[in-house]
Amino acid sequence: MTTESRDPAPLLLLQDTAGQPVVPGSAVLRMATTSSRAGIFDGAWWPRSRDIRSQLPDLIEALTASLGPIARVGLDASAWNEAPAHLVVGDRKVRIDWSAVDDSTMIITRGHHDHFAFLVIPQQASAAAAHTAMTMAVQDDNRTSAEQILDAAGITPARPGAPRRRPI
Repeated sequence: MTTESRDPAPLLLLQDTAGQPVVPGSAVLRMATTSSRAGIFDGAWWPRSRDIRSQLPDLIEALTASLGPIARVGLDASAWNEAPAHLVVGDRKVRIDWSAVDDSTMIITRGHHDHFAFLVIPQQASAAAAHTAMTMAVQDDNRTSAEQILDAAGITPARPGAPRRRPI
């Protein structure tokens, strides 16, 4: 029996993204680029598919390397094919909290009180639109909602008008 080794999702800091293409699976963080947490988003993530079990572990591994252990992830159930209560990533169980707000956001919790908000780019977005949205989301003074950022970048929701799924 062999196991495939996966490379974690590319994790870029804001200053790294200006001249580089963004590929599906990328995450952009701004935590290391400013001491202010005044903006709405601390990062942005562009998953490659709606399969949470294949997408989230790579992101959690990359974030753990930068932030330390991740305890919880809050996601919108309507954006994914299934809604498990937790995933095991490495040797840690990461709890997943689900909502049905359809707001293209994700909350990462490290410890009990340290929360990081991420814009989640729909997987069908073009590279140029994803780059635009990710850059907008992580600007220090960003006060723009996820819906407004995606609209300004020309990104439509993955499933407009789709019924919301109930978490399982």
